Amino acid sequence: MCGRFTQTASPEVIAQQFALTDPPLFTPRYNIAPSQPIAAIRIDPDTTTRTLVMLRWGLIPSWAKDAKIGNQCINAKAETVAEKPSFRSAFKKQRCLIVATGFYEWQVRGRVKQPMWIGLRSQHPFAFAGLWEHWTPAEGQPLETCTIITTEPNDLIAPIHSRMPVILAPTAYDQWLNPTFQHNESLKVLLRPYPRDELMVYPVSTLVNNPRHDVPQCLEPVSVKGVHYRPACL
Repeated sequence: MCGRFTQTASPEVIAQQFALTDPPLFTPRYNIAPSQPIAAIRIDPDTTTRTLVMLRWGLIPSWAKDAKIGNQCINAKAETVAEKPSFRSAFKKQRCLIVATGFYEWQVRGRVKQPMWIGLRSQHPFAFAGLWEHWTPAEGQPLETCTIITTEPNDLIAPIHSRMPVILAPTAYDQWLNPTFQHNESLKVLLRPYPRDELMVYPVSTLVNNPRHDVPQCLEPVSVKGVHYRPACL
């Protein structure tokens, strides 16, 4: 699964990386957790251009009667996303890019769960494959929510966790965002594990275990017995 991630790139870098007209307005995040607002890019139906919006993490299907379902829909499996009722409608025409600079996974080491941070070796921001939905409750304000698609891990992540978020190649952005492109099999081809040689991994402090800790110290490497850290790999 993907239950925590980071977005520490500057607005100017985000605008350049994702071909946005204007730099977005948001601050760096070091420990993003479910139910929080996260930065996502989708196609504006009026201008047909990319636009950055803030969506609540935890997808609530349009047909849901209770917002609590969003707590169970922070991730969608690539293998079943096109068929599962919670996601199939969004998969057809409401796809988005979730902006990130890295993500956390917890590796079980005996009785200890060691948090690990994973990002690109290039240190550039990237995009998770995401889906979004618009939900209108019986009472109250409408919500726009999202989920992150996961896939099987590559061999770098496999010793850490049984799943990893789908990181899209920049060449796939246009096809993924295009709401008129609805060929399921072609879209599912994009949902593959990211190449291991382009990722780096290192252990971080258990400070990140608490989502209230959203500080730069969450990203600082730590020394862990039995783990030999190198900047480019584990």
